[in-house]
Amino acid sequence: MAIQLVTTAARLRSESARLLAQKSGSSQGLVPTMGALHEGHAQLARTAVAQNDVVVVSIFVNPLQFGEAADLERYPRSLEADLSLLDAEGVDLVFAPSVEEVYPGGAPKVRIAAGPMAEKWEGAVRPGHFDGALTVVAKLLHFGMPGAAAGTRLPAYRAYFGQKDAQQLALVKRMVADLNFPVEIVAVPIVRSADGLALSSRNRFLSAEEREAALVLSRALRLIEERANAHEPLDLESAQALVASQPLVDLDYFDVVDPGTLDPLAENCRDTPFRGEGLALLAATVGPVRLIDNIPLNS
Repeated sequence: MAIQLVTTAARLRSESARLLAQKSGSSQGLVPTMGALHEGHAQLARTAVAQNDVVVVSIFVNPLQFGEAADLERYPRSLEADLSLLDAEGVDLVFAPSVEEVYPGGAPKVRIAAGPMAEKWEGAVRPGHFDGALTVVAKLLHFGMPGAAAGTRLPAYRAYFGQKDAQQLALVKRMVADLNFPVEIVAVPIVRSADGLALSSRNRFLSAEEREAALVLSRALRLIEERANAHEPLDLESAQALVASQPLVDLDYFDVVDPGTLDPLAENCRDTPFRGEGLALLAATVGPVRLIDNIPLNS
């Protein structure tokens, strides 16, 4: 059966309910995206299809997440290619609403406040970004929620997010827990190219020289991972120096944090053997492109 494209919340609800009934399904998965899909998104879809009877992928470029109108206009849009990629992965429904469908009264007067977890790292350089991201994720989680026919059990509901956007993932998990959303959040590991670069829609804007320079980011993260796996001191400063040694890369931050709170770990990573769990995360500008990356430690 070919993939279906729907553009309204009402049609999404009716079609997902129809498919669940048709398949005698007991679970529904949602993969929220902003389009311009690549292999990382394909892995999200693949994981959702393997775990659910019906899978919905949303494609919506959320204006609340952009600080400048020019950035919103520049964001790549490739709906036909996206549909082809998702069809090949076995996705049932693509929900591609208009801005008016998601925000029928214009910009919402009430929004999700992401709180202190959103004021650090990416939130420090993009004020308000995570308020906008959580607001649209909350709406999409409502739109994608499966219904149940009379007398039947409510289907299991899961939503899939990539580990590459580690801060967004942590905030979504916190929102779902704090506000009692009836959905399981599933984290999907980062997909990397053969040379180690984390896949991102922004990579297309790197020149060949800049792309080569950007490989220092994953090398530095792997260095921290190797030390953590060996329960050695992490020596974060040497990993930071490795990134700083690449002249085309301007490092913004590079730290080891608690995966749940995103607070820097109090343990002295320079001198003490690393034990427990952590998350090494960084952000850097390479040429005109801001890149983020991370790697779980001892998870």
